[in-house]
Amino acid sequence: MELSRRRFLQGTGAGVAGSALAGGLVAAGAYADERAKAPASTAQRYEFHGAHQAGVFTPQQSAAAFAAFDVTAGDRAGLVRLFRTLTERARFLTAGGTPDDLGVGSPPSDSAVLGPDVPADGLTITVSVGSSLFDDRFGLASRKPAKLRPMPTFPDDTLEPRWCHGDLMLQLCAHNPDTVQHALRDIAKHTRGAMQARYRMNGFHSPPRPSGTPRNLMGFKDGIANPAEADNVVWVAPGAGEPDWATGGSYQVVRFIRMLVEFWDRVSITEQENMFGRKRDSGAPLDGANEGDAPDYAADPEGKAIPLTSHIRLANPRTPDTAASRILRRGYNYDLGLAANGNLDVGLIFACYQQDVDRQFAAVQTRLAGEPLTDYIQPYGGGYFFTLPGVRDAGDWFADSLLA
Repeated sequence: MELSRRRFLQGTGAGVAGSALAGGLVAAGAYADERAKAPASTAQRYEFHGAHQAGVFTPQQSAAAFAAFDVTAGDRAGLVRLFRTLTERARFLTAGGTPDDLGVGSPPSDSAVLGPDVPADGLTITVSVGSSLFDDRFGLASRKPAKLRPMPTFPDDTLEPRWCHGDLMLQLCAHNPDTVQHALRDIAKHTRGAMQARYRMNGFHSPPRPSGTPRNLMGFKDGIANPAEADNVVWVAPGAGEPDWATGGSYQVVRFIRMLVEFWDRVSITEQENMFGRKRDSGAPLDGANEGDAPDYAADPEGKAIPLTSHIRLANPRTPDTAASRILRRGYNYDLGLAANGNLDVGLIFACYQQDVDRQFAAVQTRLAGEPLTDYIQPYGGGYFFTLPGVRDAGDWFADSLLA
């Protein structure tokens, strides 16, 4: 190519390209069969109560929003009221039903965006907390999860403060985008004065094209090896060095990754596939025939079939030493229209869950530093969060064990 990658990036004002897709493009499609089914009914409901929150292992819905908030409650009692309110609204919205009639003299209790009755529409609302919630405002410093801290800037990141961190992260997913918007609007109405929006990103999950795992906006199948089990990968277990209240929760990483697609579309298919380590049409590793085939790195020690610098090989070398760094990935595409320089502003909402953010996500991200894909992507936002344990029954509420 006559136009160098670095000159292209400088000319568009995009800055230094960001880090790798954080292991995201290697994690998977455990739910490919679910995704391939016809669109789900708006009556579909996922159970709200349980030891773990829904929205982590739930089959991935088509629409999502990731919204971070700063808590503005004045004291611990106000924080308790906030979490109780979040629980009440999430319990109603995920179940669906008829909103309360407050009478003609009062503002309506619901926006009616979804009509007179609220459908469940496969909605999940997943609540996570950031490290900043454990400062001196609410007396929670001694109860902070052991590995929770602000997301660091990795070597290839270009983080923008307005898109980073937060006291709370809400992940809302549903079969239709208006359901997600309705839920976020409802929560914002009922929590006004206790928390303030910091940033928000809407995402969409494409259907399989033509089959198997859906694709990202670079045209490659996005996630082909998600772990099918959770206990050894996702959920914090007793005796893991975490506070007792954190058992049943999970570390969540959210990353906003801009994709420089106009530049990417000028790269040869051979170079694209070598950067990913997979065939674009089928998703198969370059030494395989089907997307589910496991790459045989032992038979290719010099990287003649799958380059040593390819994304899948760096992210998951498939050795005994790296087996413990698997993550559960749950990503979404996003489209913000046009950037200030006139380029398409599109990319990936990378989200993953794990027991230990250092052993898992950070280890993968460190291996990916400087990979060839860094010329085509730009991580610029997100954060580290801890997904709270589930609301066990009608008498329980988000963060009850934390604030007890």
